[in-house]
Amino acid sequence: MNNSPLPFFNSGSDPGSSFSELLTRTSPNVMAVGSSATSEDFVHGTTVVAIRYNEGVVMAGDRRATAGFTIANRRIEKVFPADDFSGIAIAGAAGPAVEMVRLFQTQLEHYEKIEGESLSLDGKANQLSLLVRTNLPVAMQGLAVVPLFAGFDHRQGRGRVFSYDITGGRYEEGDFQANGSGGVHARNWIKAQWNKDLTADAATALALRSLFAAADEDAATGGPDLIRKIFPTVAVINEQGYNAVADEAVAAQAEVELGGREEGAGL
Repeated sequence: MNNSPLPFFNSGSDPGSSFSELLTRTSPNVMAVGSSATSEDFVHGTTVVAIRYNEGVVMAGDRRATAGFTIANRRIEKVFPADDFSGIAIAGAAGPAVEMVRLFQTQLEHYEKIEGESLSLDGKANQLSLLVRTNLPVAMQGLAVVPLFAGFDHRQGRGRVFSYDITGGRYEEGDFQANGSGGVHARNWIKAQWNKDLTADAATALALRSLFAAADEDAATGGPDLIRKIFPTVAVINEQGYNAVADEAVAAQAEVELGGREEGAGL
């Protein structure tokens, strides 16, 4: 049992509902996301996509992580729930990225407990921007984290997608975005096929096709592995909340897409 006393603050220095500000005041070393990484061959994760469809957003990521020219991990997770109605997908230095995801999840939960209500989707996006900016010193050393954030906005009744740069700049995307070393190839594929009337199933299929296309062009992006049964991670976010698509369902859809590719249809 931890017997450490709880921190107390006077009215002028109370961090309130900001968990990151609380850490800054009590444990500033924790906010130096990724500062402990020293290896030149640190692990990178690529590629992730977020696609709006008619009732929400689909997020997906391949499973490969690389260290230099080596495959470091074939089963890394790159898509995570941020809270019940939003998700975050990571590209860049994997260690700092996962730390950032955990801190972001805790920040949103802390705010809700202190304030008694959830942040708006714009507020969540702004909180992630602050965390990305905090990571800037180590990003300049090569440990950049470039997340995608998406969720269902109950105030607007639609899904929304946000991207970031390494300085914490936040940009809302109209319809879709892709990050990572294969992002440009995935983005071009989505651009050619996206439309505003996509269903969740159609958006999922498009996300998978875009990742498979990226894997064809980018060595750091992992394609479908039929032998090891490794397929992309996919999540659907809509008015009902964040829903991680089961591996079996993703595998079945991936095999359909690969079948179409072999027959000259689709990919």
